Amino acid sequence: MKRRHHTDEEAEINITPMLDIVFIMLIFFIVTTSFVKESGLEVSRPSNAPPKEIKQDKGPIVVKIDASSLISVKGRILEPRAVQANLEREKAEKPTSPLIVAAHPEAETESLVTILDAAEAVGIESVSVATSSK
Repeated sequence: MKRRHHTDEEAEINITPMLDIVFIMLIFFIVTTSFVKESGLEVSRPSNAPPKEIKQDKGPIVVKIDASSLISVKGRILEPRAVQANLEREKAEKPTSPLIVAAHPEAETESLVTILDAAEAVGIESVSVATSSK
């Protein structure tokens, strides 16, 4: 039995569903794209106004503990009961400065606790503890 081929009918490709999918994908990519703002250098132009005074702190408050557990501030040796008063005075001079406790590794912990308690009572928020070899 012979098969008959119909040459009259031409196969047509229906591209409508393909275009629908392409448009849906295009919309998806547009919606999911994040727009990044380019960061640039902000330049402030000079003005005719007088310059503002910039108040700077004079650095951190440094308290040292030596090997024999003596506490000193600015080279002055302090009694344990005078630490809080000295920290109050230093905080009044430098209100936003951090406190750095430079403790010798062989110093007693009691001196460190005295300084930390005084700093908390004075209201110093930023306290760092470091070791010193002096």
